[in-house]
Amino acid sequence: MSKTKERTPNAAPGGIPPQGLGAGPVAPPRVSARRRRPGMIALSLALIAAGGAGVAVLLLQVGHRTQVVTVVRDVQVGQVLTEQDLGQASISLDPAVKTVKADDLSSVVGKRAAVELKPGSLLTPSQVTKDSLVKAGEQLVPIGLKPEQVPATALVPGQKVQLVHVPAQGETAKESGTAPESIAGRVVKASKAAPGTGIVVVDVATSANDGPTVASWVSSSTLRLVLDAQDGS
Repeated sequence: MSKTKERTPNAAPGGIPPQGLGAGPVAPPRVSARRRRPGMIALSLALIAAGGAGVAVLLLQVGHRTQVVTVVRDVQVGQVLTEQDLGQASISLDPAVKTVKADDLSSVVGKRAAVELKPGSLLTPSQVTKDSLVKAGEQLVPIGLKPEQVPATALVPGQKVQLVHVPAQGETAKESGTAPESIAGRVVKASKAAPGTGIVVVDVATSANDGPTVASWVSSSTLRLVLDAQDGS
């Protein structure tokens, strides 16, 4: 009895199965969709909006510049300002900072410096005055103060002081026989301490009648400077 070889149906020559009839189609991997949280989306949008607003504010601040008056040369207290003492600069300015606008430069020329002005600084309205620091009927007396005589409180222009006559060296108040005499004055300018000696020179305005007396006290080293209490204190 002959054996009949069972043939694979639809087999191609050589035993190779025809294309498309092998393994079934391969399904793509299943990717689960991530759920988006509404809160995270809202937070992202808020951060983007805040960043955009910050950039906008920064651009506005950089773009908004103001022409202001600057100081280009040293100006002493009481000195009359000229155009050569002043310059201009374009800066981003905080509204709280008081400055003199470049358009108002002519209004400060001819006025006096109420304080010492340094190059590179901005000029403010309070730093200039139309009044002379030494008024009519006054005299200016320079007073040299040793380091131990200089008040710890900074001496500023306009500060009221008392010029007190003290006994000469080696003489007591009882020997002098009189109570200390004092004369009212006003600080016009105070220098920095001199290198080496530490002496500070203070320009004090007094009445024309008292000027010679004060100068005599200074010459005899019998003068002391006492600060008056500030107004309202």
